[in-house]
Amino acid sequence: MGARLGRECLYVPSCRLGLYLALRHWCEPGGRILMSPVNDDVILFVVLAAGLRPVQAPLSATDGSIAPDAVPESLWQGLSAVLTTNLYGNPDPAGRLRERCDRLGIALIEDAAHAIGSTSDGRPVGTFGDAAVFSLSKHVGAKSGGFLAVADPALRAPLERARDALLDPARLTAELAYAVRPYAESAVRGLRLAPAAWWALRRLGLTEREEIRMPLRPGELRGALGTAPSLTGFHSWVRVDMHDYRTAPGRLRSRRVGRLLGRIDERLAAHRTGTERLLSTRWAAPVRPGAPVQPLFRVPLLVADRDAAVAALARRRITVGYLYDPPLDTYAGEPFTDPSPSPGNAAWFARHALPVDPLRAGTVVGVLDAAGAEPAGELPGG
Repeated sequence: MGARLGRECLYVPSCRLGLYLALRHWCEPGGRILMSPVNDDVILFVVLAAGLRPVQAPLSATDGSIAPDAVPESLWQGLSAVLTTNLYGNPDPAGRLRERCDRLGIALIEDAAHAIGSTSDGRPVGTFGDAAVFSLSKHVGAKSGGFLAVADPALRAPLERARDALLDPARLTAELAYAVRPYAESAVRGLRLAPAAWWALRRLGLTEREEIRMPLRPGELRGALGTAPSLTGFHSWVRVDMHDYRTAPGRLRSRRVGRLLGRIDERLAAHRTGTERLLSTRWAAPVRPGAPVQPLFRVPLLVADRDAAVAALARRRITVGYLYDPPLDTYAGEPFTDPSPSPGNAAWFARHALPVDPLRAGTVVGVLDAAGAEPAGELPGG
C-alpha cells in the first residue's frame, strides 16, 4: 500500500484505532473537527475519545460527500481539523478541502475506510491529507486490520510507538476465533441458519445493535467525556462490531490479511464492474459526465422506500449494512456535537440511500425490479 500511495504506511489492528492515533497526533484536545453526519457512529465516539468536539458538515445530497461551499465562513475559522469520509468509496472533494486547510493552517485527515482504489482529481484517495486511515475489512475482505498512511515519513516511527502503547497483546483464543470465522459464516449461510443464529445471539445478549445506530447511553457518555483524551472511558462504544479493534495480530491473522491484500487488484476490478452496472440503473444518482467509475465498496442507490427495499433484499438473503440513519447530529444531539448548519441534504440522503454490494449487482437489480422499488425522486433543492 505504501507503493500504491507513495506514502509511509503503518499497520493497525483496525481503522478506528488508526484514526484515534491520527487525531491524537494532529489535534490538540479541546479542538473542533469538521466531519460528515452520515457516518458510522463508532467514528463519532473515536472523535470524542480523542478529546475533540465534532462539528457536522453540510453534505451533497447526490453522494453524501462534504460540501465545502456550504460551510459558513465563521465555522471554518473555529476549526482545528477536517475529517473526510469518502462514503462508500465516493471521494470527498479532497483537493478543495486541502486548499482550505492549508489556508487555515489546520490538519486534513482522510477516513478512507471505504475508499481503497478510489481517486479524486486523478490522485488516489489518501494522498491529500496529513494522514489517511484505511480498512482491510472492506474491499480486502480480511475482517480485520487497517493501516495509517502519513505524508511525512519521519512521523512513522513516533506513530508506531504510540500505536504499540495502545495495543493489547495477541491472544490465542482471538486468533483461533478469527481463523474459524469464515468457515462458520459459510456454514450458517449454506444451511440457511442465519435467522436462528441471530435469534440465539439476541437471547444470549451478544448483539450490540437492535437498530441502525447503537444505543447512545447519554448519561454514561457525559461521564466518559471527562476521561478524554483516552480510549478507556469510551471502550464500550468504540469496540462495537469489532471487539479486537486494538488487539495485536498474531501469525494466522497476519498471513490471511497479507494473502487477501495480494488479491486487491482483482477485487477492485470486480467492484468497478458492479459499480458501473448499478450506476446505469434508474435508482442511481446523476453522475457527472466524464467522471471515472470508482470501485465503490457499496453503491448508494437512492430509493423512495428504503426500508421496503431492504426487506425485499432480505427475503433473498441479501443483507444491507452500512446504513447511517439518522445523521449523527440527530442521533447524538447538541450535548455531544455541533449540528450541521444545513442538515437537509444529509437527512434526505440518509433516509433514501440503499448501500448495495456491487459484487451482487445483477441479483440486486432483479430483486428491486421485481419489488417495484421506485427512485427517491428529485434531489433536495430541485
